[in-house]
Amino acid sequence: MIPRVLERRIGEYAIANALDQENVLQEIVQQIVLASLSRAGLFAKDRAVFHGGTCLRIAYGMNRFSEDLDFFLRRPDPGFSWRRYLDQAVRDGQGEGLRLYFQERHEERTAVRKAFLRTDSFGRDAGSALPYARDPRKLIKVKLEVDVNPPPGSTVETRYLAFPVTTAITTQSLGSGFAMKIGAMLGRTYTKGRDWYDFIWYVQKRTAPDLNLLGRAINQHGPWAGRDVKADPVWVEKNLKKRILEIDWRAARRDVERFLPLREQETLKLWDRDFFLHHLGILTSSL
Repeated sequence: MIPRVLERRIGEYAIANALDQENVLQEIVQQIVLASLSRAGLFAKDRAVFHGGTCLRIAYGMNRFSEDLDFFLRRPDPGFSWRRYLDQAVRDGQGEGLRLYFQERHEERTAVRKAFLRTDSFGRDAGSALPYARDPRKLIKVKLEVDVNPPPGSTVETRYLAFPVTTAITTQSLGSGFAMKIGAMLGRTYTKGRDWYDFIWYVQKRTAPDLNLLGRAINQHGPWAGRDVKADPVWVEKNLKKRILEIDWRAARRDVERFLPLREQETLKLWDRDFFLHHLGILTSSL
């Protein structure tokens, strides 16, 4: 059986179906790992910053689940290794009743260092704690990525997690996060519906993207790398509009659907080019 504290935590979610349940279990593991990373010093002494979709979900309350834990270093460090941080996560997982295993993958030619954590505890030990049956052989997996050479200039904040213990983490501010999200949306060669869900969330929060950071990001990576592009409001509006008009919105809906609670999936019926052009108008009117 899983420990009572995890059983209570599962019960705090309004799990409506088996897919919700998988997302909840993954999020619980993500939270335990985040607390361990903080304890191991990942956020100390201006070391690293948590950002991305899972950050928006866990630290800022966005209503979609997310798969990966994404970070960037505040100072470039090509020798960064996940090992000592994940050793701490394995020890803390044992204390919470989870068997965690990790694998680190070095890709020296890229600026991103990856690691993977997995656990079989919810398959073997969950017992009657879960409202929906699940294959006992199924693993919960979490990918961690850290950019060891990010574009400079992000602003950061301190946020606090309440589970499994009260923990301080360093997060990218919403304005910086929105800038990086726009850079990713425009630079991808494929459609990622989760990007566009996040876009709507930022716009509805009336978040102003940091255009200076966006300029540094697009000039460092992607199709505009090295071209000294100025990411001013006109450039942002022009390129987001172009992207909105060429996207297959059915494919975008399929990408994000499995990360949304059932009640939130109704909003996807609104997704078409007019819906996103409307929100682009809201954004550009404030730039």
